[in-house]
Amino acid sequence: MPVTADIGATYRGPGRVMERLLQAGQREDRALIYLMGFCGLAFVAQLPGLSRQAHLDGVELNALMGGALLGTVFILPLVFYLLAALSHLVARAVGGQGTWYGARLALFWALLASTPLILLHGLVAGLVGDGPAQMAAGALWAVVFLWFWLSCLRRSEGATT
Repeated sequence: MPVTADIGATYRGPGRVMERLLQAGQREDRALIYLMGFCGLAFVAQLPGLSRQAHLDGVELNALMGGALLGTVFILPLVFYLLAALSHLVARAVGGQGTWYGARLALFWALLASTPLILLHGLVAGLVGDGPAQMAAGALWAVVFLWFWLSCLRRSEGATT
């Protein structure tokens, strides 16, 4: 199934999509591309807000974009690998039976599947700026991401109910 169709299906049932991804076998290349796809789109989502900030504050846009690129595309993937490992250790401590790969896939897929809301957040940041609308878009992303991640992690660690 194409990634875009899987993203749409995740909004209807993240556990079912995760089960299908796990049945495809252990593919580190696929997990990495999910993570890098999220990081690339998260960088793109920051651009409208950075452009607004540069225009209103008189700051150099290239410097803002360089910092965002470094943080989002080069440093954030390392943080997510660490977070996936920690989530697997916590799941193991409470009886999880999954693999390290399953924990990585659960986190990376949840991130990629939530990118439409990250893009919405970036659009609101660029058009409206700081305020209740941007906070609502960010909160919506956080809630949906946590729902996806916990559902996928539960499935990857062996819980089927």
